[in-house]
Amino acid sequence: MAELNGRPVDPDQLTALALTNYGHFTTLRVDDGRVRGLALHLDRLGRDCRALFGTDLDLDRVRALLRQAAPARRAVTIRVTVFDPSLDLGHPELATDPQVLITQRAASAGPLPPIRVRSVPYDRDTPEVKSVGLFGALRQRREARLAGFDDALFVGADSLISEGGTWNIGFFDGDQVVWPQAPCLQGVTMRLLQEVREHRVAPVTLADVPSMHAAFATNAAIGVRAITGIDDTGLAGHHPVIDVLREGYAGLPGDAL
Repeated sequence: MAELNGRPVDPDQLTALALTNYGHFTTLRVDDGRVRGLALHLDRLGRDCRALFGTDLDLDRVRALLRQAAPARRAVTIRVTVFDPSLDLGHPELATDPQVLITQRAASAGPLPPIRVRSVPYDRDTPEVKSVGLFGALRQRREARLAGFDDALFVGADSLISEGGTWNIGFFDGDQVVWPQAPCLQGVTMRLLQEVREHRVAPVTLADVPSMHAAFATNAAIGVRAITGIDDTGLAGHHPVIDVLREGYAGLPGDAL
C-alpha cells in the first residue's frame, strides 16, 4: 500500500524521491490502531520538515492520513515519508511544498533473533535528521553482511560508538542501561525505553564493550533485539535485562490514531 496525501500514488509522483533522494521519514508500528510514542513520531516529522524544507508540516493532517491508512485490527509497520515531488536538482532551495507519502508492510511477530555486528568508522550526514539518504548506511550494512556479520555499528572519528544504520544501540553494564553519548538519531523507541528502565547516557568506546554484560538494538520496527557480538567480542544473547526492556516496551499502551 502506498498513498500520497491520502490517495493511491502515481509512480510519476515518486520520480523526485527516487532520483534526488531528498526528504525525511519516520517509521512506526501500529497495533490495533495504537502507536507507541505517537507524539514523538509527529514531533520528529515536524522538526525534520522545518530543517529540510523550511516550512511547518500539518501534523493533524498527518495523523488523519495515518488513521485512514492503518487497519483497525492487526499489526503493521508504517513509514511516513515527507518529500517535495516538484524538487528540481538544480534548485533544491525552491522545494518548499512537502507532501506526505505513506507506505506499509506487515509487522514482525515476536522477538527477532539476536544479531552480530561489525564496527565501522562512519558518521551519517546530519545524524539528528531521519533522512531518506540511506546510501552510506546501507553500503556499510552490505559490507558487514558480506563479511559474515548481520549489520554494521558506527563508530565516529572520536572513537565513540554512536548507532547502527537504522537503529540505536544500548548496553547494560551490570547496574544500569547505558546509552552511548555521541552524535546520532535520537530514536523514538530508545526514548520510550528510557522511561522503562533506569539508565545513564555516557561515552562508550569499543574498548568498553568487553566489560558490558549485554547489548541490544532498538527501533520501532524491531522493538528490542539482542546483540550477541561486536567484532570479536561476544555478548549475552538472553540477558534478563533484555527481557525486562522487551516486557516494559510491550506494556506501553500506545496512543490511538
